[in-house]
Amino acid sequence: MLISELDENALTDHQIASLLFNGLEDDQQTGDCILVVGSSKAVQYRLPKAVELYHNGRAGKILCAGGVKWDGQEAVEAVVLKNEAVKMGVPEKDILVEEISLHTKENVLASLLILDRAFSLHKIDRLLIVTTAFHMKRLHLTLKTYMPSWINFTLCPVNDRTTHADNWFESELGRKRAEAEARKIIMYVKQGALVNEEFIQ
Repeated sequence: MLISELDENALTDHQIASLLFNGLEDDQQTGDCILVVGSSKAVQYRLPKAVELYHNGRAGKILCAGGVKWDGQEAVEAVVLKNEAVKMGVPEKDILVEEISLHTKENVLASLLILDRAFSLHKIDRLLIVTTAFHMKRLHLTLKTYMPSWINFTLCPVNDRTTHADNWFESELGRKRAEAEARKIIMYVKQGALVNEEFIQ
């Protein structure tokens, strides 16, 4: 069964959980760069994982992506992430910044130029991808759709407080976010904006 065959308006809990969380485990490989994408809570949840991967020697650079400026923040996502990463011991020379993207697709598209300038795209073998668990499937499909085919991805999902595999169904917020995310993925696949692939049940 393909993702496009799912009915986004009649999803079961099992289908939502399978679509969002199945098959997204860290394969423990090393890579050329760690890509961490921004959000309003990225400093709290996503960045510590990216910095941990860097300090563990899994990749020598971190690319902070995101151009949204959230209420209460003095700078756009990527700059906030960079500044916090420096405080956490990552040398500034090892941090790349993409600060114009406004959503997931643009995170990927705008990162291409940054990666090409830093590494040359044809020399990149693997990126380590950091985002929250419920967002990882959509980001992964976006990477598969718009990144060069030779680049491999190691997925390093992070659990936030309300919306991960073990608890998304326990709160109104978690359920609302998971249902919306699943619908987005199916809708984008049906539109042709994301690659269609086998639905892992």
